[in-house]
Amino acid sequence: MKPRAPLAIAGLLATMLATTPVHAERLIVSVSNHRVTVTPNYSGGELVLFGSVEKDARTPPNRDSYDLVVTVSGPRADMVTRRKERKFGIWINTDYRQFLQVPGYLALFSNRPFDQIASPEVQRRQQLGLNNVLLMQRVGPDYADVVPNDAFRSAFVRLRSERGLYREATSAVTFLTPTLFRTGIPLPADVPIGTYNVEIKLFADGALVTRTDTAFEIVKVGFEQFVATTARQNGFVYGLVTAAMALMTGWMASIVFRKD
Repeated sequence: MKPRAPLAIAGLLATMLATTPVHAERLIVSVSNHRVTVTPNYSGGELVLFGSVEKDARTPPNRDSYDLVVTVSGPRADMVTRRKERKFGIWINTDYRQFLQVPGYLALFSNRPFDQIASPEVQRRQQLGLNNVLLMQRVGPDYADVVPNDAFRSAFVRLRSERGLYREATSAVTFLTPTLFRTGIPLPADVPIGTYNVEIKLFADGALVTRTDTAFEIVKVGFEQFVATTARQNGFVYGLVTAAMALMTGWMASIVFRKD
């Protein structure tokens, strides 16, 4: 009976090795700036992601072209989309949908259209394109991600896209050589503060070959950062100072506009 234990362990290890993907390529990536500072007069900017595909002896000799998909996601938060209707001559909120821990910034870039990179099943599984990204919602007592043409989901994506916070571009990744690539990451003026994750996926012949990730941070500096830090770390003091400033502003306004 004892010899069976080593055999069982060997079989388990063989199964684990068989299910563990063996990558014949490796991605080396970096961004032009890992820390972006936002000042009061910040009007937007752009980072550059650049990298290369490193092959090894296991790379198929006939593999000479790749596809690349870059997904940039910003700090997550709960958000609400409301539906307004005109009743009795005024616009009122009639319904709403809460989106749970969704990215404040979301961008997907590729070297060609997603439907030319992979099958619809792979696109859904790898979340290629805004229509395939999971945006969890509270639907009554349940939590789910609904179909892309759901009215609330469509409105949410559209409103974020109009502000430049959600975007996709299927010709934004440029292969400078068969293995060297670059893409720009535009950052609008009202980009959220926080840590951003950048996920890079390499495809060949419609299948995911390998992936890697990097990150960058957007921070406030100057007086705005002081106010934000004070509000977060000393809420009571911040409230007292804000109330005092409001009272002082009102008192000064009463003096300036006083009619003698």
